[in-house]
Amino acid sequence: MPDRHDDDSRDRVFRPLWATVSACVVGVLAVGGSLFVGLTARAPGSVAAANRWSFVVFAVLAALLLWRLGGVHAVPSRDGVVVRNIVRTRHLTWAEIVAVRLTSNDPWVMLDLADGTTQPVMAIQRSDGERGMREATRLATLVRRRGEAADRL
Repeated sequence: MPDRHDDDSRDRVFRPLWATVSACVVGVLAVGGSLFVGLTARAPGSVAAANRWSFVVFAVLAALLLWRLGGVHAVPSRDGVVVRNIVRTRHLTWAEIVAVRLTSNDPWVMLDLADGTTQPVMAIQRSDGERGMREATRLATLVRRRGEAADRL
């Protein structure tokens, strides 16, 4: 039987590494640059104000998109897993998850569900290399152990 510390480590939140880093870097460059230009650019004429505000609006919209991209995660618990992708957040019980897949053609983990559908888990990505594979294995272990426990109840 695994010790308590080992079990707690399995409940760590799943987060993509490079997607989060990319969202932060692009945020600093694109959002910061657009805000800088929008707030400091000076030009003659009435068009200048519209141009400045368009940079500010772009920065706000880009920040919202990057916030969602950088906020992708999956939170395991005793009951199941909450998967937050870019647009949708979904709670799945362990019993609903049939299999965890990360094939060479998948950019992120795909969950095969009992109802015949699939659920992407963008928090575990192939682009993270070995780390992504370890995280996929960790999720598969949780599904196997906790899904089996639900079957025994």
